[in-house]
Amino acid sequence: MIMKVLVLGASGATGKYLVKHLLEKGHEVVAIVRSLDSLRNESANHSKLKVYVGTALDMAKEDLQKILLDCDAVASCLGHNLSFKGLYGRPWMLVRDSVRRVCKLVQVIPEKKIRFVLMNTSGNRNGNLHEPVSFGQHMVLFLLRLLLPPHLDNERAADYLRVGIGKHNSNIEWVVVRPDTLIDSEEVSEYENFPSPIRSAIFDAGTVSRTNVAHFMMSLLDDAELWEKWRGQMPLVYNKE
Repeated sequence: MIMKVLVLGASGATGKYLVKHLLEKGHEVVAIVRSLDSLRNESANHSKLKVYVGTALDMAKEDLQKILLDCDAVASCLGHNLSFKGLYGRPWMLVRDSVRRVCKLVQVIPEKKIRFVLMNTSGNRNGNLHEPVSFGQHMVLFLLRLLLPPHLDNERAADYLRVGIGKHNSNIEWVVVRPDTLIDSEEVSEYENFPSPIRSAIFDAGTVSRTNVAHFMMSLLDDAELWEKWRGQMPLVYNKE
């Protein structure tokens, strides 16, 4: 089934691959970007790509809701820029607040149903499962929450879907994708998915290419069986060794 997908963070390091994979599969893509210049890549002039300038937080409610009314799915690759302003400047809860705003607007559209795929991090635990964390890793994550707002933002964004939306919401189904350490690669390679971490995200981190993460996110939306397998879960993604 061909879908229309709203991509948040479409011009980012992973988002650009997600847009590319979706378009290659024949899906329509709606991208919200801060500036048109940020989307200068091979997908920018594709006939099935529509671009809006702005953010999910500053766009007028009526405009964002109109976009959502026409979309079947939302995929977020939002993240903070790796600069002092990006890490410590406002909005501190960029991802959580964007996810929450989109979901709240969807839920007031009569009979609207969407799929939501959120890119997150392997350093975030799935509170629905028993995922043991060593004392050392627990302390490091505690410090990350205090010192790096983006980590706390990722945790709260995932928790909003996991707890706030839950598994039985009549409007929204979701999957939170947890990649391990991201690396650059242009080509899709073999990768693996697991319901919980198979290694420590802090002391024994694995790697996964951004294009593989984007490919998995696209596949979740493109493949009905894969969606049913992971719906309401937080799968990990690792490059296959």
